[in-house]
Amino acid sequence: MSIREVKVVVLGDTGVGKSSLVLRFATGNYRPYSESTIGASFMSKIIQTRTGSVKFQIWDTAGQEKYRSLAPMYYRGAAAAIVVYDITRVDTFKTLRSWVDELRAQGPKDISIAVAGNKADMSDAREIDTKTGKEFAEEIGAIFMETSAKDSLNVDEIFVGIAAKLPAPPKSDPDNITLKSATRNLQQQQAAQKKKCC
Repeated sequence: MSIREVKVVVLGDTGVGKSSLVLRFATGNYRPYSESTIGASFMSKIIQTRTGSVKFQIWDTAGQEKYRSLAPMYYRGAAAAIVVYDITRVDTFKTLRSWVDELRAQGPKDISIAVAGNKADMSDAREIDTKTGKEFAEEIGAIFMETSAKDSLNVDEIFVGIAAKLPAPPKSDPDNITLKSATRNLQQQQAAQKKKCC
């Protein structure tokens, strides 16, 4: 069975835990302290879904303002995006719309989006309630989950959820495959004949 490759970009302000989410999903590990991402980092992981195997190619983009101009470079060819905010910092929620607007302006038209309210393990310091996050996701047609890289809450689930939301891959055209094969055989025969006659 073939493996479907899916490019995912992870966006959001600096310090919201994007790298921790990606690390937890891709490796199962968690680091309480990590340096800010410079430009972008890359990880991959294969999961099994109801429709087959999916290989996520995950681009974790830098949230710092000085790297913001680089983000659109990573949108190209992306099938999905996870936009992350920190539930304990209302300022990171307020910038979500600008991330989504930029993504829709410069990314693929049919990109699937998920919204992750991260650091759910710190709910005592919460500044954005679950309802507000969910309403924003519904407004932009995205799936929504509150996550915790530390506790591994909904980390796998948000990736599985976004995989389920992807449009079906285009089916290969058997006639086209046959035509390509026939063309290749004809070219090989012609090349062999040239060698014989000369």
